[in-house]
Amino acid sequence: MTGTILGVGPGVFILAVVWVLTLLLCMLLSRASGFARFSVILVFFAAVIITLTLLLFPRAGKLPAPVTEIKIVDTFFIGRFILLFILTVVFLGCLFLLLTHHLLQPVYAKPLRS
Repeated sequence: MTGTILGVGPGVFILAVVWVLTLLLCMLLSRASGFARFSVILVFFAAVIITLTLLLFPRAGKLPAPVTEIKIVDTFFIGRFILLFILTVVFLGCLFLLLTHHLLQPVYAKPLRS
């Protein structure tokens, strides 16, 4: 539903503007004298015709378009597992080197004082 404000389409706002302008014009023309005073009827009927036109000829269909479900596909699936495998091998290699160089390092006996 693109183009909606507060869940209401632009047609409702167009109708609101048309009728607000019609009300203002009718109030202004009701104060006029002579033939301009009777043009209130023309303004009112023009607003009715615009409203009926907008209501009877809608832009969108009555049924909404079917929503297509977006499928997310991981195209780097195999590459991601290869990277995970390489990281695991490197981690295990580093752990092995840590064990061989740090934990299995020989500890020499300290000489006794004589």
